[in-house]
Amino acid sequence: MYLHHVAAYLPEAVVTNAHFTRLNGLASEWIVERTGIEERRKAAPGENANTMAIEATRAVLAAAPSFAQDSIDLVVVGTYTPHDTIFTAAHAVQRYLGINEIPTVSISSACSSLLNAVEIVEGYFAMGKATRAIVVVTEHNTAYNNEEDTMAGHLWGDGAAALLLSKERISPDDLHITEVITGGAAPVGKADEAVTLKPVEKGIVMPFGRDVFQQACTYMAKVTQTLLDKHHIATADLTYLIPHQANLRISKNVVKQLGLDPSRAVNNIDRLGNTGCAGAAIGLSEVWDTLKGGDKVIITVFGGGYSYGAMLLKKG
Repeated sequence: MYLHHVAAYLPEAVVTNAHFTRLNGLASEWIVERTGIEERRKAAPGENANTMAIEATRAVLAAAPSFAQDSIDLVVVGTYTPHDTIFTAAHAVQRYLGINEIPTVSISSACSSLLNAVEIVEGYFAMGKATRAIVVVTEHNTAYNNEEDTMAGHLWGDGAAALLLSKERISPDDLHITEVITGGAAPVGKADEAVTLKPVEKGIVMPFGRDVFQQACTYMAKVTQTLLDKHHIATADLTYLIPHQANLRISKNVVKQLGLDPSRAVNNIDRLGNTGCAGAAIGLSEVWDTLKGGDKVIITVFGGGYSYGAMLLKKG
């Protein structure tokens, strides 16, 4: 399975930490020290998870003219911040593509949805039910967030990314998706209450952020090391590690556990906040043009619930 291209969409509006200082007295220095976040993007009125998914789709297709739009025979979209739970983001993307009667799947496994979506594509390809797919990850966190929540209200940002996948190689520049590993850790710690989004109640809340931090550090490092060991890759030979963008301190902790050069870690949380399952895909889009033959990239994720995973990509 191959990744042909990736592109992102970010709303124009920028919300700096100064907004939260004015709103509830949180100092920018305090937010940066605890999370690494300096600013985040916020969807405009009229934007939502569906519209951002479409914009990311538009962007990736424009950047990949050799991937014919009408050749797409599978749509998989991940989000935990849906605009509509019936006409889902996946349906919105399919309608935009104008391709009828193809498998169209929406999923939610919190911030690890990106890798579960890729696994779904892997399964469809293996069964011979599809050959070219688009995966979109999109989050409209600010639609659910309570900005006055001093524990987590300042964490969230909006954004989306789209990936074009094929069963066979299309271009020499495609990335080979060497392996994807995912798992659930719901029996662990405070998985049932550490991060929740109950739309009929209070939206996104994170009463047990420390437990999230500890489990994320453990599982992201563990599953990354599993991939490195299994494929006989020395840590020093990893071009990039792209972790889920939940907290800069988590990323730094994982990098330290792995013994990786910090410059190899891709982070955008300082500029974008926590963009949920879109964060790592946005990160990949940011380094896409720097990749060259022989490069190796691992995306590693952890989501509330708890769920986790890692994906190994090789160039050439």
